[in-house]
Amino acid sequence: MIKLRWCLLTIAALLAALLAVPPTPAQADDQPITDPIPERPITSGLGLVVEEYASFPKSEPIPPPVDPRLMRQARINFIGEVPDGSGRMYVPDLNGKMYLVEHGQPHVYLDVGATFAPQFFSGRGLGQGFGIVAFAPDFKRSGRFYTVHTELASSTTETPDLTPQPNTVYHGVVTEWTADDPSAGTFQGTRREILRLGFGGQVHGIQEIGFNPNAEPGDQEYGLLYIAAGDGGRGAAAGNDDPLDLAIPQGKILRIDPRGTNSANGKYGIPATNPLVGKPGAIGEIYAYGMRDPHRFSWDTGGEHRMFLGHIGEHAIEAVYDLRAGDNLGWPEREGAFVFDKTDRCYLHSLPADDAKYGYDYPVAAYDHDPPPDWSCSGDVGRAISGGYVYRGRELPELYGKYIFGDLVNGRVFYTNEREMRRGRERAPIHQLMLFDKTGERVTMRDLAGDQRIDLRFGRDRAGELYLISKANGKIWKVTGTRRFAGCDVGRTRVSNTAGERNWAPVTPSKWRFSGDQVIMTEPGAARPGPRRPFEYAVLTAGPEFGSARIDAKVRIDTPVEITNRDVIIVFGYRSDTQFYYAHLSTDNTIYPHNGIFVVDNADRVRIEDQWDAVQSRGAVPAITDTEWHDVRVVHCADTGEIAVYVDDSKTPLMTAVDTTFTSGRVGFGSFDNIGRLRDLEVRGTRVDD
Repeated sequence: MIKLRWCLLTIAALLAALLAVPPTPAQADDQPITDPIPERPITSGLGLVVEEYASFPKSEPIPPPVDPRLMRQARINFIGEVPDGSGRMYVPDLNGKMYLVEHGQPHVYLDVGATFAPQFFSGRGLGQGFGIVAFAPDFKRSGRFYTVHTELASSTTETPDLTPQPNTVYHGVVTEWTADDPSAGTFQGTRREILRLGFGGQVHGIQEIGFNPNAEPGDQEYGLLYIAAGDGGRGAAAGNDDPLDLAIPQGKILRIDPRGTNSANGKYGIPATNPLVGKPGAIGEIYAYGMRDPHRFSWDTGGEHRMFLGHIGEHAIEAVYDLRAGDNLGWPEREGAFVFDKTDRCYLHSLPADDAKYGYDYPVAAYDHDPPPDWSCSGDVGRAISGGYVYRGRELPELYGKYIFGDLVNGRVFYTNEREMRRGRERAPIHQLMLFDKTGERVTMRDLAGDQRIDLRFGRDRAGELYLISKANGKIWKVTGTRRFAGCDVGRTRVSNTAGERNWAPVTPSKWRFSGDQVIMTEPGAARPGPRRPFEYAVLTAGPEFGSARIDAKVRIDTPVEITNRDVIIVFGYRSDTQFYYAHLSTDNTIYPHNGIFVVDNADRVRIEDQWDAVQSRGAVPAITDTEWHDVRVVHCADTGEIAVYVDDSKTPLMTAVDTTFTSGRVGFGSFDNIGRLRDLEVRGTRVDD
């Protein structure tokens, strides 16, 4: 973590500064940072079971798009439940239609695109069109709901209500609709425009609108509408600081009262509780500011009822904020907890020593882009956060209190623990969740969506249950369960107390010693003819062969720590000298042969675990970096091929893989060309009779 050079005026000032600035990687002031967040998302042993909920018809952008990212099956953008007790779900499609879903079947409730034609457009810019719907909390009585759509500035005579950006390209329009019969299956009623904003680019417009679900009738917060307005895509332009300009709405979260009238246009109210009301030069609509692309916000319906924002970054940082009234996220002076330099298109920079004086607010969780080595600095890496929800439902207790979110491009699904997301403290660890279909087969969002680009979004119903959305194939999946990876019942046959020499068959017996309860490899192995595989190992001959198995042991690498390629291996599924699995436990995780799960099948070993990133040439966190004893557990579920490796009693696996090459075999211990030892070996599993 960075050691900031604070101006030590007083002890009190030092403490205030330390509390205000979260830890960041060690760099000198104003130095470029090559890897802002070295920590990678932690592999979770927990997975979500998903089932298809609804599928939507193909829709077309208007005008026909030139950007292939807009060529989707259906640009469905959100899912929520109508707050009237009917159980109906609503889904907007950016290309114009609003659907209601009943019993898994969607039907058109309102065609927003047709209503506002020919001004309506959705064929330029990723977020343009009919983006979002928010139902008033009293919809069952009032019939009121709100939409956002976009219009080309050149196609309308209307003018923005608040100061537009120069060279305005499009308008984001908030409309109030009032249904004559709130229970009807299709809309009949009236509408009125309440707010129009002008943006100077085709991206980062009004991303979301919504009501705080925790507010009750009579609360000051009840019925107030939050509006996430992006920076129009201009935040990184030299000389442009719109998100920090309190006189304009771009790059802000706004909060208005749709039933009030004290705004400049008289069509909505400005709550007296907004933080900048009465501040000279500031518009009173602002709730928080300093934002590039405030993509999705939500409120925790339990805990402290906090508001969380998923904020899409520019250079590198995808962030979650604990958002409060008056917050300043600092864009474009800051990206996450780093300095953003508009003249540097390649790197972020460390915070200055006097950063506390600016009063910026920093993320409670974040991950970075990890671009490939040949990245040009100006290209799109393909990372963008999709904000989600703290799970407070009743059906999935293992998710309770976890903030579920993801990456909208590649479809990875993450969680952080709500209790660990605290302002002024270290960023909360991010865990990557697995996905399973209803048959128990592990899948990815790319499998489910049938595309490399997912356009992932999240939704929540009134009971707090979760949904996953993909524009790629226009489908929505409901999270119906959780599943522990490699959580199989391995069996009850047990083998232990195996340290004696008679219980082992080494490749080279002279390189081994058996002392007390230890199995010791005293000399490094040497490469042997045949496929590339571990040089030296010993196979446990005591006990039966195992199908599914759990292997528990303590291991130590005796090779000095000055040598970087130190390793030991745990062998399992052993059939012969050229057919087996092994878990490679190493100090190094930067080259293909190290620190992973491998299969040898009469050919050179092949790396099979999920954690290896070939682009970055990096695997899981190094398993062993010293000469101390470490607890290791390997679980192999023969039926599903699931393999999990745990180190030092961690509840989350260091490495995971799915492979069904071998469904049974023996256990062993060894290395490539290092020395080490094993003790306290215990194998539990399903016996395979000879």
